[in-house]
Formats: sequence, structure tokens, C-alpha cells
Amino acid sequence: MTNPIPSPCFVLQEEALERNLRLIQEVSDKAQIEIILAFKGFAMWSTFPLVRKYIKGATASSVHEMMLCNEHMKTKAHTYAVAYKESEIEQILNGSSHISFNSLSQLDKFGKRAVEKGVSIGLRVNPEYSDVETELYNPSSPTSRLGVKSESLTGGIPDFVEGLHFHVLCESNSYALEQTLLALETKFGDLLKQIKWVNMGGGHLMTRNDYNTKHLIEILSAFRQKHDVHIILEPGSAFAWETGTLKTTILDLVDNGGIKTAIIDGSFTCHMPDCLEMPYRPNLKEGYIDPNKGTYQYRLGGVSCLAGDYLDLYSFDRPLHIGDEIEFLDMMHYTMVKTSTFNGVQHPAIAILKKSGEYELVKSFEYSDYKNRLS
Repeated sequence: MTNPIPSPCFVLQEEALERNLRLIQEVSDKAQIEIILAFKGFAMWSTFPLVRKYIKGATASSVHEMMLCNEHMKTKAHTYAVAYKESEIEQILNGSSHISFNSLSQLDKFGKRAVEKGVSIGLRVNPEYSDVETELYNPSSPTSRLGVKSESLTGGIPDFVEGLHFHVLCESNSYALEQTLLALETKFGDLLKQIKWVNMGGGHLMTRNDYNTKHLIEILSAFRQKHDVHIILEPGSAFAWETGTLKTTILDLVDNGGIKTAIIDGSFTCHMPDCLEMPYRPNLKEGYIDPNKGTYQYRLGGVSCLAGDYLDLYSFDRPLHIGDEIEFLDMMHYTMVKTSTFNGVQHPAIAILKKSGEYELVKSFEYSDYKNRLS
């Protein structure tokens, strides 16, 4: 059968997603904690009927994510935002079971209203520890705008605050979490006696092959028992890790200054911004990150007008030709949620490879999708 999937297209593998969901549920059950989905990492709501079989909640960072949780996860959200608008706070409180505030001023401004709505209140804190080396993704520096430092809480926290929230990891292992918990106890140990829950944020890449889930379960269980608190994790990458690809097609081959560039119908700045921000180099279905492993070397270029819309040399076992497919691996987490239509570049379609082997084209994007973002 001819492959019906258009190009460019994000293709989620249903079997791989369910594999991750089973592991996440196992960790949750064995550690006796709550794991919820972070939409900032994965918000493909056409998969939520499957997701809901394994987990029951989600975290939202905006009113729109909160609405998506209510509508498609069919539950109230655990909501955290850097700051809340007066015009949105009532809607957010109505759609949230938990709300975490980023600062004492926001807590003072909206905390009592959350109490009146029966929403469980948390405060984001900064343990000032992280293993994240890329500054763009490190939220725990001493000057970070994210979370309250211990020096600002010498007078304690209001009695109505039921939880502490931190998020300092990014695709990290369980040993980084263990060090984070030691920092949390050092900086905020007195507050742990007062609260009911701790939200440990995301960055727990438990579905990666080399992740020590046994160690994760041990440290979570020990912390839960030691402090008698309910623990919440909200990973983004772990749910969609290695669950799908971005299919693109070569439109042109350009040779300048001795560098061959394969121009694809996708874009790194539009469709894979982490490749330029981190920078992150994805593996290919056919081809090598190592420019010396294959016989033929090509830079991969996006179709936008941004001069830097490219990735440096990949290598291949054969020459590339116009019309060849370039398929980028592990493109589900943090990719679709960060896309743009800069230059009016065609947004990739979205498809699911079902366990049966059949493809389901979930959504394709047209001119109206681009136009309706503008005015």
C-alpha cells in the first residue's frame, strides 16, 4: 500500500506511546505517587483517550492549557503560571484543582480567592540546584525569575498554602532528582513540616533506556514517607520520548563553497526550534549525526528565509536526490507545541501510526490556519 502520509508530517507511533504510559503508570503505582502530563511537553489531544487509561491528570501553564485539560483530559488542572492576569484568574480557579504561585506578591494577590474556591494552593520555590548546563533551560540560578528563594521565606508561609512546587530538571536522571531533594530539604526543610504535597515538576526522563527507575521509586518512596507528603511529578518529555518522527522531503540540493545542502520542506526555526536553541541534533531514520560515518556529507537546510535555518553536516551511505525523504527521529516531545508559521511556511500535518499498522491522518494545515493567527 502506498504511504498515505503527506510531507511534512509529524507521525506518532501509538505502540511506543503506550509503552511509555505503561512504564509511567508502573512508577506511579510502586512509588505511591501521582504522575500527571505536562502539556508544555506534549499536548497532542487526539491521543488523550489512550493517555487517560494510564494517568488521570495534567498540569497547565496558561488558561488555554487549563481549558484543554478540562475538555480533553476531562479533569481539573494542576495549574502553575509565572504570573496570572486579573482578567483570567476566576476562569483559572474554576478549572483548576491545584494552583501554584510563582511569587509572594502573586500569592498575596490571589491566594485568598483560591481558598474561597476550594483550590489547593502551592508556592513555587527555588532550591538553587540543577544539573542543567544549558542556561536557557536552567530555572534555578540565584537570579532566576522562577520561584521564591529561601531567604524570602524566613517568616514562613501562610497556613492556607498546602504545597511546595519546584521545577529545576530537564531530561535529567534520578540521581539529579536525589541531589535536588537534598537541596530542597536544606533550603526549605522547616516548610516541609507544614505542607500536604510537593510538586517536583518535570525533567524526569524515566522512559529513557538508561534511566534507573528502581532508584527513582526508592528515593520518591523514602521522601514521601520521611515527610508524610503527597508527591506529584509532571514530566513532559517522558511521555512522548522516542514515540514519533517528523517526515520531510528534499526539495532542492544546493552546493556553495564546497558544502552541499539538502533543502527540505520543513524548517528548523519553524518546526524544530530546539535544534537551534539548545542546540539539539536529532537522529535520522536513514543517515548519521556523525559527518564522518557515511560516505556522503550534506548540511540539512530548512525552507524559511532565516539564514541560520539549517543543521550542520550529516552523513549518508548514498548520494541524496530531490524527492528523497529525510525523517527526523524523536520529534514528539516539545516539538509540536513549539512550532510556528514564520514565513507562512506550511505547518506539518499530524498523523498516528496505529498498533494495527494503519496510518490515521489526524490533522492537516491550510492557509486559513496561518491567516487566522493574524488580523
